Amino acid sequence: MSEDCCASGGNVMILTCSGGSNVGQLANQAAVELTQEGFGKMYCLAGIGGHFSGFVQSAKDVPAMVAIDGCAVGCTKAILEHAGIRIKSYIVLTDLGIEKTKDFNLRRNEIERSKDAVRAACSPGKIAGASTGGGGCCCG
Repeated sequence: MSEDCCASGGNVMILTCSGGSNVGQLANQAAVELTQEGFGKMYCLAGIGGHFSGFVQSAKDVPAMVAIDGCAVGCTKAILEHAGIRIKSYIVLTDLGIEKTKDFNLRRNEIERSKDAVRAACSPGKIAGASTGGGGCCCG
């Protein structure tokens, strides 16, 4: 696998939970900020869940993808699997040691930890809380 295979060019598709807990909102906020920073592009998970053909096909065709779930319930993962989309890299924020609560006052350090996990998932190595479905990074 080439070094930093996904991090260049901002072509990483970011699909995320935005559920009704702090970790769902952390996942969403990390995706928003990474998109704003040019790291990747947040994409519409709801469109995939609705089985809209263009959304599903785009997710199947993208060379680099990170799926982020806030917790072990795994809604993002389930939606992608149900749509027949291969998950190239997968992160669960509670696996990073972030506790799931109903407190929507997001902590900056937890947002940064979440963003760091996404960046790390798009490099040749793996970190705690990140798993890959392919060759060691989100490029699969």
